[in-house]
Amino acid sequence: MSKSDPADEFPPISFAEARAAAVRRRGEFAYRFPRDPRPLGGKFPVEENARRLLRFFYLERRLSHALGSWTLGIPEFEVKVETGRHIFYHMDAAHALRQRLNEQELRLSAIDDYRDPQLDLFVDELLCAADAPELLVGVHQVAGKALELAYRHHCDDTAAVADAPTLRVLRRILLDYEPMREWADAAIAAYLDGGVDESRLSRWRWHLQQLLGSIGGISGSEARTAEPAPLRHRQQPYVRGQEPKRDSRFTTFCHTGDYEVGDGQARFPKDSYEGARLRFIRTQRDEVDAIEAFGTFLWDIRFKDFTAEHHLARITWDEARHTELGHKALLDAGYDPFELPNRLTGSICRGPMDPAYAMAEINLFGEVGVLKTINQLIEQARGRKDMVVEHLADFVRADERTHVRKGQHVIRVMTDLKMQDLELRTRELFTECLVNLGAIRKDMDVFTVSREDLEELVGE
Repeated sequence: MSKSDPADEFPPISFAEARAAAVRRRGEFAYRFPRDPRPLGGKFPVEENARRLLRFFYLERRLSHALGSWTLGIPEFEVKVETGRHIFYHMDAAHALRQRLNEQELRLSAIDDYRDPQLDLFVDELLCAADAPELLVGVHQVAGKALELAYRHHCDDTAAVADAPTLRVLRRILLDYEPMREWADAAIAAYLDGGVDESRLSRWRWHLQQLLGSIGGISGSEARTAEPAPLRHRQQPYVRGQEPKRDSRFTTFCHTGDYEVGDGQARFPKDSYEGARLRFIRTQRDEVDAIEAFGTFLWDIRFKDFTAEHHLARITWDEARHTELGHKALLDAGYDPFELPNRLTGSICRGPMDPAYAMAEINLFGEVGVLKTINQLIEQARGRKDMVVEHLADFVRADERTHVRKGQHVIRVMTDLKMQDLELRTRELFTECLVNLGAIRKDMDVFTVSREDLEELVGE
């Protein structure tokens, strides 16, 4: 028995009859349940455990911000949609870690106010990716891979019994990491197969890995390497994009929200169910602009309120799912989704706008506008035995109701304006944008577009 064994320093005092009786009772017990093989101790006391979890929390939060800031600037449809999902996965990981840290007696305000200049240095550089392929390399093949490894090491090293809640949190987060990593590796391979320079991505990967090493890795406690030079963000600080990007498979229009005007001709008779059906499906496919909106809001209000960030991240994922639903429904309806022009009106107006007004447009006008018409569409679909649209619209309706509710909290974080003043100013700003886009004439006798006009002209 080693000198460090507690039984050496604190020898047990057993009574022979009691021990023998315990052995006898155990032998007579009928059930042989599995033994618990977990060791009692671990490498980290509560303070060190919390220090590491705080870094994990902070990097997850910052990765969600970073992806949100890039949603406008990613051209490729599949990458934009998948990014909408990953924005929530990272923010939800931060949410789970935040709850665990609060259980370890850290105040929520202290957790939310935590900043790490070293991790900020890394994220600021990651944000300066030249394009979407470099962004994926940084977020997934450097930061994501390192986080995944850190989580697995933490699971191995922390107290398996005393810190079981942390183990459960990390293992649940890891459930999202494997599909994220597999998708990112496949997407980067697709970029390489399509002609992206592999050596450029390799150099960027190595650069970010060296930078991560220079700050002690994810935990901050690893041996430090030299900081690479030069750092892009020191030469030119990152500024989020304002223009929505689309890949070459799309044709686009922005002078109207009306699909028939954008297409140049009507596909179905006015007010027909067939026309309403296609308009709804196309609207869902074009929720790609909502991924851009909510992702951008997440970046623009970062660190103001964690609950608002979590709401925005979840709504972004929902809009990514709506985009997928619309895309698949167009395929099921017999279309090539890319034969149908994509409207950019909303994103072009919201991109450079103050987040409070942009959020008000999509929450007070766009999502409320959907709820005004979707019940009738569901009833029509049910009457026509159109199970595809009935099913799709039913789930979208539930999501949009939730978005309207959560959006009220987000708007209160964004602005102190009264709702009437916010609505009026939003309409004024969008009137100006729509005039510039040619959606309404400058000589129209109008001060601001009405609520109904805004719903129609912006197209949500």
